[in-house]
Amino acid sequence: MVHSPIKHCRNCGTAVVYRIPEDGDIKIRAVCPECKTIHYENPLNVVGTVPHLGDKVLLCKRNIEPRKGKWTLPAGFMELHETTAQGAARETVEEAGAQFEMEGLFSILNVARVGQVHLFYTARLLSEQFNPGFETMEAGLFTEADIPWDEIAFRTVKETLEHYFSDRRAGQLSIHTIDIV
Repeated sequence: MVHSPIKHCRNCGTAVVYRIPEDGDIKIRAVCPECKTIHYENPLNVVGTVPHLGDKVLLCKRNIEPRKGKWTLPAGFMELHETTAQGAARETVEEAGAQFEMEGLFSILNVARVGQVHLFYTARLLSEQFNPGFETMEAGLFTEADIPWDEIAFRTVKETLEHYFSDRRAGQLSIHTIDIV
């Protein structure tokens, strides 16, 4: 992700300057010299699910960039006015058209180099019928042995899947916090 610096104050439109604010902060921030507003730049949240049925998980083949044609878990950017679980559920409906029951938080992946935090929930599928949206070429169920591991779109998805199947073999799901460097 390329950083696009803030150029103008969101409150008054004046060109901002990058400097350490006078409020005791220690980081360089975009500061408005006119109205003194400090503009903070925060990471984006990516939310999704690990939809499962028996020993299989649901994967979606991407129909959009980045990584068009690669396999992923249903996930996308969290939107305003929704919780992380609501966003994960929305993305699962949009990308897979799946019927499911949300379960618990499973993985938190910090991807600091691109300013993102990825959160995946487990979701128990209620049906093997899927109705993928335009972002998905196809959706299907895969056992661990059948997953096209070399065709997984994102490292966060691969790590989440590896932890999911490892936990299943151990007989208990845990919450995983992972730093992607």
